[in-house]
Formats: sequence, C-alpha cells, structure tokens
Amino acid sequence: MARPAPAPGSPAHPAAPEPSERRDRPHPTATTPGGTGIASGATSATTGATAPTTGFTTTVAGVPVDTRHWIGGERLASTTTFTDRSPLDGTPLAEIARGGAEEARAAVAAARAAFPGWAATPHRERARLLHAVADGIEARLEDLAAVETADNGALLRSHRRGVVPRAAHNLRFFADRLLALGHDDFATHGHTNHVTWDPAGPAALVTPWNAPLMLATWKIGPALAAGDPVILKPAEWTPLTASLLADIAAEAGLPPGVLNVLQGYGDEAGAPLVSDPDVRRISFTGSVPTARRIARAAAANLVPTSFELGGKSPLLVFADADLDLAADLAVEQYDNAGQVCLAATRLLVEDSVRDAFLERFTDRARALVQGDPREEPTGIGPLVHPRHLERVDGFVRRALAEGATALLGGGPHTELNERTGGTYYRPTLLTDVAQDSEIVQEEIFGPVLTLQSFSTEDEAVALANDTRYGLAATLATGDRERAARVGARLVAGTVWINCFVVRDLAAPFGGSRESGTGREGGDWSFDFYCDLKNTVTAPKGWQRHG
Repeated sequence: MARPAPAPGSPAHPAAPEPSERRDRPHPTATTPGGTGIASGATSATTGATAPTTGFTTTVAGVPVDTRHWIGGERLASTTTFTDRSPLDGTPLAEIARGGAEEARAAVAAARAAFPGWAATPHRERARLLHAVADGIEARLEDLAAVETADNGALLRSHRRGVVPRAAHNLRFFADRLLALGHDDFATHGHTNHVTWDPAGPAALVTPWNAPLMLATWKIGPALAAGDPVILKPAEWTPLTASLLADIAAEAGLPPGVLNVLQGYGDEAGAPLVSDPDVRRISFTGSVPTARRIARAAAANLVPTSFELGGKSPLLVFADADLDLAADLAVEQYDNAGQVCLAATRLLVEDSVRDAFLERFTDRARALVQGDPREEPTGIGPLVHPRHLERVDGFVRRALAEGATALLGGGPHTELNERTGGTYYRPTLLTDVAQDSEIVQEEIFGPVLTLQSFSTEDEAVALANDTRYGLAATLATGDRERAARVGARLVAGTVWINCFVVRDLAAPFGGSRESGTGREGGDWSFDFYCDLKNTVTAPKGWQRHG
C-alpha cells in the first residue's frame, strides 16, 4: 500500500514512483488475456534491455520477461501499465501490468480455488514440487541474476554467488523441514494429545525491492510447504524476477492458483489484496507506516500477520576487539549500497580505540570500487531509484546542516551519475551527531553510517538500545564474558558477535519494537502459516466391529 512520500524507516516497500511515471497508460492488447506478444522499442546500450511499446514481453539482459500478472495458472493483462526503470542508467525496462482491485480479487479467488487441492496434497508431493521449483531457479541462475541486477542495481557477482542460490535454498529448506515437522504425542490423564499443523488458506505476501527474488522465496517456501496457496505482490520498483519465478513454478508443475503474482502499486493492488476476507495470512516486509495500514485491514478480518519492518542497528566496537575484524565488519554495512534492513548503520566505538578503528575503517572504505554492478571489481552499485536517492541525500543534507561532519562521502556520486544516468551515492560516514538527531534515529536505507563514541559498557548498551527499532545488533569484542553479558542486554531479534549476517534458516528471524512482529524461520514459519491443532483422544469408548 503506497504512500505519498517515502517515510522514515521505509526500507523495502517504498512509495510509488514519481507522478510522471505513474500514468494511466493503456495497454494496446490488454483485452486478450493469455495472449503473447514481443515488445518493440529502443534498446539501452547499458542494460541491454528493450523498453516495450507493444505486446507483453520485454527483454532484459537478453532474457525475455512477461510483463503480465500470473493468476490461476494464466497470464493476465491489465488495461493500464506502469514503467519499470533500471537504476543503472534510468532506462525503461518494461511496461508492467498495473493491477487493481479486480486483479486482486481474481488472484485471491484463484488461490482460494486451489486451496482444497493444495492443502490435501501429501507432504512428500508438496516437498517434491518445491524442490522442482528450486531446480528451475538453479537452472536459470544466470538469467535471474542478470535481470535482478538490471532491475534493482545490486552486484551481479552477489546475485550469482549468493542471492539466487539462496532463493533456491529457501525452497529446499522448507520442503525438507515439512517432512520433518512434528511433535511427539503426550499424555494427559491417560488421554493422548496429537499436534498437527493444518494449512490455513490463501497467503498474501508483500515483498521488498532490495532483494526481490530471495525475499520472495523466503516467504513463498514456508507458505507453500505449509499448504497455503500464495498471492505474491512484488515491489513496483523491481517486479521482473517475480514474473520469471512464475514461469519457473509453472514449468516445475506447480498446480494453477497455488502461486499467483499480482503486480501494481500498493494503494491500488496491495490494499485490496490485504483487505480481502478470503486471505488468511499476511506477511509483509517494508515500512512501519505501511505495516500499520496493513494491520488495520487485517484486524477487520482477524487475519494473522507477520511484519519485518527494518531497523537502525548498532555495531558496538569495544577496546578489546580485533580492530581489523571490526573495521571489516563496519565496511560490510555498505553492502548493497546500504539497502539492507539488517545493516548496522550506527558505529559505536569505545573512546580509547576510536582513532585506531577509524584509520582502519576509512582505509578499507576508500578502497571500495563504486560503479557498474555487473563488473567484478565493483563493491557498491547504485541506489534503486532516483526518488530513493533524493530521500537518502535529504537525510544527509539535513544532518550536515545541523552540524554533522562527513568523514567520508556526504552526497551523490555526481560524476558517475552524469556519465551513466544512474543513481549512485557515495559511501558516507558522519560524525558529530547527536543521539536524538534524525540521522541517528531514522532508517536511511542507503550507504550512510554514523560514528559515535562511548566510554563504559553501560553507555554502549544505552546508546545501542536508544532507538524505536530492534531488528539486529553486531558486537565486536575479544572478551567472551563481555560478549555474553552485552549480548543479553541488547534489544534485537538477532545479535551477531564478531560476525555479520550469518543466517541459518532454522533460526527464528524477526524484530523487536517497531522492527516487526512475529518470528519466521524453522518451525516458527509453520507456526505462522498453519493453524495448529491439538487432537485429544480418550482411552475408552472404543467399540469393536465385525
């Protein structure tokens, strides 16, 4: 559900693009659902993408991508479209079917129709199909990586080596977890308690733009394993790999209506989706204001929700830490141009090692290569959209006006942007910032870190916990007792000690405070996507027959 402007703390479900892009563009052949067509238009030398003017197929990095919804096992067009642009150079990639209430109702109806059959599908068959979809993702790894890099600007090597393989792993993990799911029977006064996880019904999954494919399968995997048909609503800034995933799922044999992809803006497609009374689960990754609106819609239908809403995570560096390791961890926070909900953007460093840490950090940060994310040496690509660049830069400009000092960066990479037409922002480190300032308290979701100092452990913990978020925290120390003591006091869903973003899908994932509600991962995902049932059987009353 889009909002008029990106609100602070809105990492993954941004506002709709600028009004010039959000126009009612009639689709020339939208009245023939299920038809095909090859788009024509000008090809970008940078992205290798074709901006379509007719038909239903665009070509991005040499890969054909259908621009229609995937509903009930069919491709369906809308009467209007919206423009998807590449952050690499601003080139239009596609005219995407612009869904609304009608398409949302159709997607939910398709999922509802598929529910009885999918819920009754034996666990082993569900798991087999999820593995088949994962096989398809791996078979098309290069296509998916290239399209996603063109669509959201993240590093191609990261997509190849980590993100796309993780998308497949998400499905495999929950397929296998389904087969191991269970609870030992237990007795109550001679009666037997038997716990089962029953499919709940259609699940609406609203996903972000910073890792579109991986975060979609993070939700799709457990929902489908649980027996819930899915309506995936991808972010409007990065819809392309969701369309490819629909093709892959169909080729793998997933029954019609089990996976549906609804494209469009939040207020036009997302709002009617999450308000539909036939939706029985809602999982959303994005901003706090949007989550509040979804929560109100869900409350009207008493639908369980799972929200992951970003954060403002700290990295605490104590004087006894390995400072080289600490500097490496700090520079990692620029990954994906800082567009990572888990990023530890607040560097909290003990006074006595501040200068030594800062020297190591700045040496490493200045060595990062910023540029075309398809090139192997590149360490930082562009931000996802010009509007997001403006938002990030607004935070930095206001901080500088309030007295902050830019030790690194401090603005867009103007020369690179003028040369490429992209949306690059220089890696930035700000110091001389007040704890209650906007730059410290609000999520920027860009390559912008702040540096503060502390003198005691209590002060470090107080600073770390002094935001309204609580998604993650990172701690660098050489003292195991301190690690355990401080880690226990940090308000966070995940605490990393001398490491960062080490994730096991069996572990619970989620945030505290305004970083979200609920936990997913492992059996916690099945607890959310299922209705747990306890069947109690008496030892008496049984009759013999025959």
